[in-house]
Amino acid sequence: MNIGEKIKRLRVKNSLTQEELADRCELTKGFISQVERDLTSPSIATLVDILDGLGTNLKDFFNETVEEKIVFTNEDIFESENDELKYNLKWLVPNAQKNSMEPVLIELEAGGRSKDDYPHEGEEFGYVIQGSIYLNIGNDKIRVKKGESFYFAVNSNHYIENAGKSKASVIWVSTPPTF
Repeated sequence: MNIGEKIKRLRVKNSLTQEELADRCELTKGFISQVERDLTSPSIATLVDILDGLGTNLKDFFNETVEEKIVFTNEDIFESENDELKYNLKWLVPNAQKNSMEPVLIELEAGGRSKDDYPHEGEEFGYVIQGSIYLNIGNDKIRVKKGESFYFAVNSNHYIENAGKSKASVIWVSTPPTF
């Protein structure tokens, strides 16, 4: 952790000049400048005074919270192919199995299908981006076309299969994660 850099970020966030922070802490502007540039290190007592002037404390200052990633790119996607069942599965959010839901993109070649999924707690949602599919839930076979979506509670075996002669693409979200 770069203490000086973090102090400067907090000072700027609080719309304070170095001089204003120095006045609050009974220090000099020059000392604050040196601390922010890591040219000197404050004693614990002085650091406590600086943090008080910034409206925080030692515990919160040193608590390193990891920022949650919100946007994911192509570099984040994990991909798996199944030549036998003729599908390509892309996990759109890495490590989604630790979350409440797991979104994937599944691309089914003509004649392709997903693996059988068995009853589990939760729900599933899908949106057909390209082509058309059959959603097989228990003994029911439901056609879902491009631009349509499906949503169901998972209390039966289920899978999807390509209903057409060209590739089908589906965004499929499972809660809890099962893919």
